[in-house]
Amino acid sequence: MKDGKKILTDDAAQSADSAEEERHPRRTHENNSSNPDLFGVRRGVRARTDDGYAPVNGLKMYYEIHGKGDPVVLLHGSFMTITNNWTGMIAQLSKSRQVIAVEMQGHGRTADINRDFSYENLADDIAALLDYLKIKRADVLGYSLGGGVAMQVAIHHPEKVRKVVSISAVFRLDGLVKEAVEMFPRMEPGMFKGSPIETEYKKLSPTPDKFETFVKRVIQMSIRPYDFGAGKLKATKAPILFIHGDADGVRLDHISEMFRLKGDEIHGDMRPRSESRLAILPNTTHVTLMNKLDVIVPMVNDFLNAQHRK
Repeated sequence: MKDGKKILTDDAAQSADSAEEERHPRRTHENNSSNPDLFGVRRGVRARTDDGYAPVNGLKMYYEIHGKGDPVVLLHGSFMTITNNWTGMIAQLSKSRQVIAVEMQGHGRTADINRDFSYENLADDIAALLDYLKIKRADVLGYSLGGGVAMQVAIHHPEKVRKVVSISAVFRLDGLVKEAVEMFPRMEPGMFKGSPIETEYKKLSPTPDKFETFVKRVIQMSIRPYDFGAGKLKATKAPILFIHGDADGVRLDHISEMFRLKGDEIHGDMRPRSESRLAILPNTTHVTLMNKLDVIVPMVNDFLNAQHRK
């Protein structure tokens, strides 16, 4: 999440779950999320069929499983949690899929450890989580930070990824517009004082007094130069659906570069097109993208349901 001041909060119903739990329960929950989430959208009831803490790479990673069907893993944005990123998405996708929502290192109910925040480390955690859950292969959908992690899972663990949905993400730091790149070094924990992000962290985290440290670590990850490698992205076997807003803070030439790497430029009526796809929503920012689930979810379902062309 690039602008913590613009977002509203969700009444995180899952806060009663103890972050010290180290079990893998099989139970059904009802979450009546009638209050607005961080994106200001009112959501309906969603059933949770399983939750727990997975021991992966030194973490106790919190996860939830909703629904039945082909698995799709949801990866949240920076500073965010399941409760404030995915409430509406989970409710819709879990009608026909097994949705696995996680909270990555230091976020939400997953405690931080003495390890750098990096896209590579977070991607390795997701691969390890799939092993823990005995899921051989899954679709991976990520927003912002999570979109970058989703691409890294496809790069480093191709055997575990069927398809990727990347929402408002980049594969190198200069893919962001100049004002976004310049904003990160100016960010500091005080900017989040009293914000919904701080409230959610203190409500869910097993270390509620470590919010300032958490913010500083996420910022450091955001300003550290990174580049997944154009050649590596091009070589990924998983088709990718890139979803962006026309004003989401990602350079338009970077969006086109990503799609060219995976989709090329062709006349689809004249020869077979790539299985990767691109969607750019008009009058849409990084934050307001997630208000447009009525547009995004059908795109995602259509992409994930499409049969592989041999």
